[in-house]
Amino acid sequence: MSEVNESWREGIDTGIRYNSSYSAVGGGIGVATAAAAGNDAENWKFHAVEFAKGFAEMSVEFGKGVRDVLKQSVIREDSVLVRKVGAPCYKLCRRLSFLNEYLPEDRDPVHAWSVIFSVLFIAFAVLIVSSDDISPNPLVKKVYIHPPNASRILLPDGRHLAYHQQGVPAEQARFSVIAPHSFLSSRLAGIPGIRTSLLQEYGVRLVTYDLPGFGESDPHPFRDLESSAMDMLHLSYAINVTDKFWVVAFSGGSMHAWAALKYIPDRIAGAVMVAPMVNPYEPKMTKEEKNKMWKRWTTKKKVMYTLARKFPRLLPYFYRKSFLCGVHGQIETWLSLSLGIRDKALVEHPLFEEFWQRDLEESVRQVNAKPFVEEAVLQVSNWGFSPADLKVQRKRPGKGILHWIKSLYGQTEDILSGFLGQIHVWQGMEDMVVPPSTSDFLQRVLPDAMVHRLLYEGHFTYFYFCDECHRQIFSTVFGNPQGPLAPEPEADQFPIKKYDGDLQDTIMSDVATDEENASTLVNSDKEGFID
Repeated sequence: MSEVNESWREGIDTGIRYNSSYSAVGGGIGVATAAAAGNDAENWKFHAVEFAKGFAEMSVEFGKGVRDVLKQSVIREDSVLVRKVGAPCYKLCRRLSFLNEYLPEDRDPVHAWSVIFSVLFIAFAVLIVSSDDISPNPLVKKVYIHPPNASRILLPDGRHLAYHQQGVPAEQARFSVIAPHSFLSSRLAGIPGIRTSLLQEYGVRLVTYDLPGFGESDPHPFRDLESSAMDMLHLSYAINVTDKFWVVAFSGGSMHAWAALKYIPDRIAGAVMVAPMVNPYEPKMTKEEKNKMWKRWTTKKKVMYTLARKFPRLLPYFYRKSFLCGVHGQIETWLSLSLGIRDKALVEHPLFEEFWQRDLEESVRQVNAKPFVEEAVLQVSNWGFSPADLKVQRKRPGKGILHWIKSLYGQTEDILSGFLGQIHVWQGMEDMVVPPSTSDFLQRVLPDAMVHRLLYEGHFTYFYFCDECHRQIFSTVFGNPQGPLAPEPEADQFPIKKYDGDLQDTIMSDVATDEENASTLVNSDKEGFID
């Protein structure tokens, strides 16, 4: 019992001495904490290393298991894969067996070639990644909104319409031409690259305008193709176009030209359309014509047409991700176009790129997706008419007894319906944006239209920056160049001149001299009579 008490006291003394020694040093608790932290760090490293080793071992075992499963189920003589692929692979390996002569004798060819191909794959991957890193990133050009500078007219409904004029003045215009622009364009497009000298030579006044919501034109709250035709009519009156005018349209802008021919035919002298677009859902198109049109378009373009027809509310999301994102891009990317070789060469030209970027900046000036959605929806929705309705034909007589009696006792005049003016269509045979099947449809439903098929021409090549093409269009439509009209003389062109004082004195002196001569003559006569 005494021995137990002594050992207990020694334990107490030992504990007291242990604590007192640490308190004497000062900060013993901090040293113990630091030691514990160091042990924790070593423990974390140890656990991480052991976890990595375990994961590697499990991965190896998993790979072996997968290999065994493949050998037992897939890589068997009676498996479908071996029966279909085994014989060709065996023949290929036999033909390439001569390459084994270049391997060391103590190496297994299967193992060696697998390593070689793996190394080649990694090397090519590294080269591709490094080449992408070395190539300089193209500079992203931001869209610049220019200060407003367009001429504008006030429409009857209170909206403003911006327009641009080229060529001869209104009083000297032999031909007046109004051109609506296409999708993602503006009044600055017109006839791209046309020379002022050519307009002067033919006496043409070219007027282009911004569609509602584009450029500097105010948006239209209830826009349709009839309102588009009315805008063109009001514009012609506002800019003093008194006679009939011609309509020139390109690609998607042809939709508004068709509307003008339908709703204001009395004001239209004729239409010039280059690569004209029609409604891709046109009910009077045959199934074959539709298939030829749709198969040339990209998948994205087909999706955009489907969204415009079925889900137009989704279009603003795609537009803000593309041409409304604030930076410039390629025209075929923004419009989802598939271009031919000649069109690609043209759109990559610096002159075209500069023109396209400036036209785009003017088109998206208002940074509003709604006008573009309206334009896309108009393209694929029901137009309210068909280009076939413009065909010139005799109007059917009315039904009923009254019309029958009139036909018996009176001479009935033949009344023609449709558009009576000229319609010229220029279609490139290598156009992948507006396929040639479109012109085939127009030729079928409008037999009086003159369709000019252009071999080796694409969508842009005949209309953009082609002086010879522009001259050919003008000579076909307007004939020989006659220049502008001579200006009419004004009423006050020959004003009455006021004579100065010297001239009046001269006249008065001449009058006095005549009076003296007359009096002298009278006196001489009197003298003779007296004699």
